[in-house]
Amino acid sequence: MQRRELGKTGQQLSVIGFGGIVVRDTTPAEAARYVGEAVDAGVNYFDVAPSYGNSEERLGPALEPYREQVFLACKTAKRTRDEAALELRQSLAKLKTDHFDLYQLHALTSDEDIERAFGPGGAVEELVEARALGLVKHLGFSAHSDKAAVAALERFEFDSVLFPVNYFSWTNGQFGHRIMETAVRQGVGRLALKAMALGKYVKDEQRPFGKCWYQPLDNPALVAPAVRWSLAQPITAAVSPGHIELLRLAIAAVNELRAPEAAEMAALAGALQTREPVFAG
Repeated sequence: MQRRELGKTGQQLSVIGFGGIVVRDTTPAEAARYVGEAVDAGVNYFDVAPSYGNSEERLGPALEPYREQVFLACKTAKRTRDEAALELRQSLAKLKTDHFDLYQLHALTSDEDIERAFGPGGAVEELVEARALGLVKHLGFSAHSDKAAVAALERFEFDSVLFPVNYFSWTNGQFGHRIMETAVRQGVGRLALKAMALGKYVKDEQRPFGKCWYQPLDNPALVAPAVRWSLAQPITAAVSPGHIELLRLAIAAVNELRAPEAAEMAALAGALQTREPVFAG
């Protein structure tokens, strides 16, 4: 699998990342099998968070045999220094590692998030301290808000930003443009969420992928152009949705990593016509 450098870190990441929620509520044997399958396919970028149920407990033992050859990212949704410090150490223990390659503020969304995390006694103080202690190597954040993401990028010198880079949200929702422009200008690494999102659920719609709060694409003919479109943007990698079947589709889409053809994009656009974008600016 192709790898790309993450911003200025010097780290080379697989263009498809393993979303830790894939192993939520699996058996230990299933988790080990899914992780092994991903590593064999060339995935070296793994991302998880405490809010993903028991994903940390499952991913830690499964990833342990490969820990030295992968890039492990984790997150905290805590906004104060003390809370973030506790959660960081809990995550390290659950994931059976002595450090994270990337540690991120999770889901910055509101003005309050920014003020609490970056203010006196905020979580950013803990991230800086943890980096000095060697508990984390690089610092980043994830965001579902253009405004919050740009504010964060202006407040601190982060190594990466993880945000939705989705064809439909980008074109119809006008979401992500300011984040991308700011991160590119600053040389901050860009990591993508929701590349395979079809749209918001509609009333009475079946939900075959219960771990996803949105309706994901699961048709290979549509997954391929969606993933390839996202990876044609100035990003390093796209994190797969939370099901092993969807991860396999994402991996298959990049076995031949090329720009999507006009006919493929037309088919994707047609499938999206009746949907509401997951994100809008």
